[in-house]
Amino acid sequence: MKILFAVLCLFCFHLSCAQDNLPLFLKGHWEIKGSNSEEHWDVLSDKSMKGFGYKIDGAIPQVSEYLDIQLKNGKVVLMATVVGQNKGLPIEFTADGKPSDKEIKFVNHKHDFPQEITYSKAPDSSGNLIVKIAGQGKEHTQIFVPKKFSVAEQDTAYDEALAQKLGSDEYGMKSYFYVVLKTGENKDQDKDLINTAFKGHMDNINSLVKEEKLIVAGPFGKNTDQYRGLFILNNVKTEEEAKAILETDPAIKAGYLTYSIYTWYGSAALPMYLPYSEKITKSKF
Repeated sequence: MKILFAVLCLFCFHLSCAQDNLPLFLKGHWEIKGSNSEEHWDVLSDKSMKGFGYKIDGAIPQVSEYLDIQLKNGKVVLMATVVGQNKGLPIEFTADGKPSDKEIKFVNHKHDFPQEITYSKAPDSSGNLIVKIAGQGKEHTQIFVPKKFSVAEQDTAYDEALAQKLGSDEYGMKSYFYVVLKTGENKDQDKDLINTAFKGHMDNINSLVKEEKLIVAGPFGKNTDQYRGLFILNNVKTEEEAKAILETDPAIKAGYLTYSIYTWYGSAALPMYLPYSEKITKSKF
């Protein structure tokens, strides 16, 4: 029993040492003072930490670098992969000396810039981090300010003007028309006719989006029901109006597609995602 206890103590001692070698004070979410950049760190295990840096552009985060701290062969190593640089390969920095619970300095004097990256806790009670980046006679200092998130901190106050604009009821909901597109009865295999019809189908989708009549569209995967895709129609008052809108679709008019219409009750905020869809679209159909 004493031997088992001694082994357990030895194991815990090694684990504690390994954890102490990692810069655990980095854990959390940080805003870089004076900029729109932020950095986040998580502890994955006693030998690994993961982080990433990003900028906030129009409320959308854009990752600029991926960060990885590991214990390798008894040394603490930082690997930084910067988006669009070094062919996507990580640049490795090694801790200079033994890290403390307040500071860690990474070095790679073969790299152009930076050659040194130092993270240290601010000497005051602010909880801030001081990050120094140096190399080739240059030095740059940044202040990282802790950022906390909680439901209580979020702005959840009722916005009557927005609710009215979106046509919301008191529960934040509204009615839409949910359309299931299905394979039509036209079995003509003429490729030119099919291509023309479905090019018109895509053009019509874009037109309906611009008119704020269509807020969701997309294809189904392969299935036995011959379901091809779905639409969610917005700002449409009656089923007759919905049918009139669908009949403007060249693929439906040509009989390559048919449809079923259902009323659907969902969040009135659903259309608000549309402005962001353009920001994440690199290629068009």
